[in-house]
Amino acid sequence: MKAALRSPWLEIHILTVLIVLGYGAMALIGAATTVPEDAMPGLVIWGWVFGFFLISFIIAVVAVLSGIGGGVLFTPFMLAFTPVDSLIVRGTGLILAMFSGLISAGPFMRSGLANFRLCAFISLALGVGAILGSHAAIHLAQVTGPAGEGFVRLSLGVLLLLLVIYLASGGRKIDFPDVRHADRFTAALKLRQAYFEPSLRRTVYYTLRRGGWMILAGVAVGVLAGFYGLGAGWAIVPAQNLIMGVPLKVAAANSGVLLGVGNSIAVWPYIHAGAIIPLFAAPWLVGQVFGGIVGAQLLIHMRSTFVRYMLLGFMTLSCYGLAMRGLDDFGVLPWPPIWVTGLVTLAVFAAVVTAGLRAVRRERKEAEAPGYDFVI
Repeated sequence: MKAALRSPWLEIHILTVLIVLGYGAMALIGAATTVPEDAMPGLVIWGWVFGFFLISFIIAVVAVLSGIGGGVLFTPFMLAFTPVDSLIVRGTGLILAMFSGLISAGPFMRSGLANFRLCAFISLALGVGAILGSHAAIHLAQVTGPAGEGFVRLSLGVLLLLLVIYLASGGRKIDFPDVRHADRFTAALKLRQAYFEPSLRRTVYYTLRRGGWMILAGVAVGVLAGFYGLGAGWAIVPAQNLIMGVPLKVAAANSGVLLGVGNSIAVWPYIHAGAIIPLFAAPWLVGQVFGGIVGAQLLIHMRSTFVRYMLLGFMTLSCYGLAMRGLDDFGVLPWPPIWVTGLVTLAVFAAVVTAGLRAVRRERKEAEAPGYDFVI
């Protein structure tokens, strides 16, 4: 009982009660409302709004677990599987990524998983790039038509495919990079930190490198994030991991903090352009708040290997949808039948779950081997 009254469980219980009461009241109002014959019934509208909330909750949990932000799942899926204008989708995607980052930042900081010094170091470069990318996206939308929509979808699909290849090929060196020495600039910043890994019952010490290159990468990631409306997490996680040698789980936690900073800057050009529709964005935001809190608690105790494979499945499916939608926009290939998309979905996630479980079993055996050391 005492645990239920402590943070974050107290917030989760309060949010659950408010969500049940709110959507219950909306259902009663929708059922009692009389509408014209040619209008959408109230219960159907409630079903769409509640469906948006459920999808947003799932997206938030997965996004926080992988450190990518809600936008990296919301934006590709909406662009791949719906005809909604890309500028509206990208602007809403930035808000979702921002909220999931803001909600998860507190638990990450309190647990010691997120590195505050490193987040402060990266955030300035990320914000500068984000505002430049947002202005570029709005300019492109104003001067191009359907061809611009097709270009956004196909180019986004290529970016996600490159990220899938990177995440799939890294193995343990991605989860816990082996950095022997830090350069003088990075060492002077005193960014090194340690955290306790509950899933392995060990303290992980890590050293960082190449801080100067990370500044340039932060600007580049911000430009791409603002342009595509994905938030920064989809690229800032591998950038920290590949350039500086940040462990994957720490990079994911840092990303939650950085998303709240970078996306709050990137979203303003979309607001001024009228690309944010409150009625469309509201149910997605509620799901992000609830899912962000739940996802942050799960990440602290989940193995990073399974997080990576789970992320691979969502991104691979997004690549397929973006390619098909982009080719349809250009008139090259029509959108495939629903049964084809269903088979692709089943095949992708069957492969991901199988590979993820095998990797977790292999990691557990390695951790139980004598002399296994996580001081890196």
